[in-house]
This record gives sequence, structure tokens and C-alpha cells, in this order.
Amino acid sequence: MSEFFEVPNYVLQKGGVLPVARLAYRTIGTLNAARDNAVLIPSWYTGTDEQIEAYFCGPQRALTPDRWFIIMTNLLANGVSTSPSNTPAPVDRGRFPLVTFFDNVTLQHKLVTEKLGIERLRLVVGWSMGAAQTFQWAAQYPDMVQAACPIAGSAKTASYNKQFLLSLRRALELDPVFNEGFYDRPPVRGLKAYAAIYAGWGFSEPFFRTGAYSAFDAKTHEEFTQNFWEPFFLRCDANDLLSQLWTWEHGDISAQPAYGGDFEAALRAITARTIILPVDHDRYFPPVDSKFEARQIPRAECRTISSIWGHCAPFNPADAATIDRAINELLV
Repeated sequence: MSEFFEVPNYVLQKGGVLPVARLAYRTIGTLNAARDNAVLIPSWYTGTDEQIEAYFCGPQRALTPDRWFIIMTNLLANGVSTSPSNTPAPVDRGRFPLVTFFDNVTLQHKLVTEKLGIERLRLVVGWSMGAAQTFQWAAQYPDMVQAACPIAGSAKTASYNKQFLLSLRRALELDPVFNEGFYDRPPVRGLKAYAAIYAGWGFSEPFFRTGAYSAFDAKTHEEFTQNFWEPFFLRCDANDLLSQLWTWEHGDISAQPAYGGDFEAALRAITARTIILPVDHDRYFPPVDSKFEARQIPRAECRTISSIWGHCAPFNPADAATIDRAINELLV
């Protein structure tokens, strides 16, 4: 079950203020007497703590609560933590302020240190936007992160990735119902267009070419979009989607006072033992970027997962086993 950690008058990196920053999280497992078995898993785009537990944790997984005290956090704007959809005026809906990964990780750090009383994290691991937060943690608090495992994500959002995000933003903003974020009913047409764009990026070309969408009870690409992606995004609030999208678009671990925009310096400052896990067919986060990151981080290596599931590889059981092996190595 989700718990909540609240910080009043939370000042954001880009100048806005949240009257109350409410961070939703959950923990499983037991913190040991030495308080050195804590693992942090930040959420991904639209992801929640409940989904993290379902897809990444369990008695037979590397991240087992039988051994580790696992902390699962929700991104600001994901609909569970403080978000445009659940925040009253004057920062509701289209007025919600801009939130960065720096803001998210600073808030998570407060939870971990002030509420949970933990000084060191044995591992930070995350997928997609969770991977971006993993890099952010390792650069923002290098003395606190012992090991890091970013999965299918990047330390800095690349230009090609940003072009994809722009197409998503346009799909929602150009729906007249959206009304600059002050809609009276969901912008359904915009959300369906959003889903159609996302469907082509979430997996891969060979996934579609080989008809692998049959695993989702779909006979065609259109059925896959209609039966899986459209219901998925129609459950989401449009303002929440766009706020998280902005966070994703502006991901950059060097965009903080300690590094002043020097990306390579931020990577070199990471002291955690790091295994970066890109996916060969990931259209968002290609391995070429992960290999560059690994060359700059002193104790890092890059291991490319081969999977036609592309960005969504962690949800394929065969690929999840590969991820678990890397995590087990980091947790030795």
C-alpha cells in the first residue's frame, strides 16, 4: 500500500513552488540493524509504486523483499504523488509548475534520509524515466549510492528522443478539448493519437514485423494499438502526461549547481559501481548513448540486451532474467 511523505512549500528548480509536495511511496522487506540493505526503485513514465512491485520485485527475483528493504517512489505528476490532476488551485491542471529530475530526487532524498533514516543506498535501479532518476541519484548524491543499474534510459535526454516527445505533446495540445490544460472532459481524440504514436516507439520494428503483438491477443498492428495502447492512455490524465513529459524532455544530470551543465563532469563524478543496460532495439535510448555514458563513469560497464521488445524489454520474462543477473552482480 502506498504511503505519503509531505514537504510544505517545496521550492522547485525552475522557480515554481508546490504548497505541499506529496511523495507517494511504498516499502517492502525489512531494514536490517546496520541499515545497509536499502534499495531504491523510482517509477517510470506513467508508472506507479504498485506496478514497480508487480514487475520488478518478488521472492524469485533479484529484488526480493526476503533480503532487501525496497523503497519504491512515484514521480511527481504521475497521478499518485503531487500532480496536476490532484492538486488544488493555484497550481492545478494547466497551472502546475515545471518539475525536473533534480526536484524529484531531492524530494526522494528527503524521504530516505529524514523519514526512513537511511544514509546509504545499496542500489538504485530503474527503467526508462526510472533509469534517468538512477543516473540523477548517482550524480546528485554520489557518496550515498553504492551501486546503480539504469535500464533502458539515459543520463541526458537526446535530441531524437525529444523529437518523439514533441510529437506526443502536439497530439494532446492540438485537440480542441484540451483547452490549454483546462478541459472539462478528457481530450479523447488527443489521447488516442498519443497512443498511436507511442505504439510505434514502445517496442520495435522487428516486434511488429514478426507479429509479436500476438502476445497481447492482437492480430494486427491496429488491433494492438486499439486493444492495448488506447485503453492504457485513456486511463491517464492529459495534464499529468504532459507534466511528466516535460520532466523527461529536460532530463540532464549536469543541469544542477554542482556541474553547471558539464555533462561529462557529472558522469565522471559518479562513484557507484554501475551496470548500464540498454536494449539494442530501443528507439528512445539507443545503446550508443549508454556506451558513451559507461566510458565516462569510472566504475561502469555497458551491457546491451538483445530483444525485439525494444524499450519494453523488462516486461518480457526472458529479458527480465537478464536484468536480474546484472542486479545480482551489483548486490553481491
